[in-house]
Amino acid sequence: MAAATSLFPNSLSPFLTNPSPVSPSPHLTKPSFPTHFEQPPLCTRKQSPAQPTHAKKKNPWLDPFDDGEDPDIEYGSLFADGKQEEDPRPPDNPDSPYGFLKFPMGYNVEIAGLALKVRGDVRRCCCVISGGVYENLLFFPAIQLIKDRYPGVQVDVVASARGKQTYELNKNVRWADAYDPDQDFPEPAEYIDMIGLLKSRYYDMVLSTKLAGLGHAAFLFMTSARDRVSYIYPNVNAAGAGLLLSETFTAESANLSEGGYNMYQQMVDWLGRPFRSVPRHPVPPLKVSISKKLKEVVEGKVKNAGAEKGKYIVIHGLESDSKASMQSEGDTDSLLPLTVWAEIAEGIRGVRPIFVIPHEKERENVEEIIGEDASIVFITTPGQLAALINDSVGVIATNTAAIQLANAREKPSIALFSSEEKARIFIPNPEETKCTVVCSKTGKLVDIDVEAVKKPMQIFYVSLALA
Repeated sequence: MAAATSLFPNSLSPFLTNPSPVSPSPHLTKPSFPTHFEQPPLCTRKQSPAQPTHAKKKNPWLDPFDDGEDPDIEYGSLFADGKQEEDPRPPDNPDSPYGFLKFPMGYNVEIAGLALKVRGDVRRCCCVISGGVYENLLFFPAIQLIKDRYPGVQVDVVASARGKQTYELNKNVRWADAYDPDQDFPEPAEYIDMIGLLKSRYYDMVLSTKLAGLGHAAFLFMTSARDRVSYIYPNVNAAGAGLLLSETFTAESANLSEGGYNMYQQMVDWLGRPFRSVPRHPVPPLKVSISKKLKEVVEGKVKNAGAEKGKYIVIHGLESDSKASMQSEGDTDSLLPLTVWAEIAEGIRGVRPIFVIPHEKERENVEEIIGEDASIVFITTPGQLAALINDSVGVIATNTAAIQLANAREKPSIALFSSEEKARIFIPNPEETKCTVVCSKTGKLVDIDVEAVKKPMQIFYVSLALA
């Protein structure tokens, strides 16, 4: 038994029994392995100086020890400093017998710049936009910021069928694909087809404004983009989404549209962040571009309605169950019945009001309440609405896309809101945008004071005199 007990090393006794106050034998003070493996006791280790707090972690889900980039590091290379340059790849050759020569990422490494990885250049960017016309319209400043931040970038958009119509007003978008990211149970064929389409385009960055859970994060992950950036749910539905995304923004509420005009503030701040020698990029204002074809189509509709170019006021926000009402998902109380609009139209002098209807079935109702001589224009697309506003004196509308389009075209407008809180959120600077805000005192839009709407109408007459 003595021989058997001697097989157990005495050095293990402190772990098995209470430590003895008697010091151990001299031959047990040093281990048998080399001394360079031993570590000093915790009390004798040198405490490293406190490191300064760096920028926000890229994604705490991926690396909990990542404190961001070191602001004091010196790169000293043109490949990793400053903005990206235009795409160095050769242009497409339409005269080639093999068709247009397109080199996807990874197939022509010899001419791909080092900065593509070191500096994080973005040559192709895809934006997955949730919501309808209003939400896609408010994303225009973010697209312009991407174009300014990454020179030469090609921006594509994936949006719903209604949201896709908005991008006929944006010249910065190359392709817009119709796919509704808000569907809870998409068709398997459409889902797989869209993943294959995005994967074959070799995007460097994918941005998503849909609140991501594990399912939508997996959709973005399967696009094989290098950077996957998205909003996530502010609740337990976001569990696991951060593992598949490169950068996440926690939404303030389950409905991102409730943020109003600055609903994409977190993403815009991240896109315009300062990077090494590149300063912070300011957020550009909302601007839209109207094609000549759109203007010609709308001029014909205005002429048929009995109005003249530059001598009418656009009235938008008629109560209807049509999906073409262009209201925000963050403000459901944003349509007025025709009886209230009839009282408002009585205060218009010197110019002709044009009532925009989202469906032909509303024409009879307008003729019955307003009168058979009323000017009525049937418009369902944001492009035609923007062209109609561009040739008008001004706009009187509820919280629909018409107000934002009037601000983008610098037209005077009167905006009707159900509450002052909604007005501050959706129009943060009304003085700078020539917008007069009229709010209901009861919190319901239908109870808005008609006389308060008629008082600021003189801004249209001043605009007409200047024209």
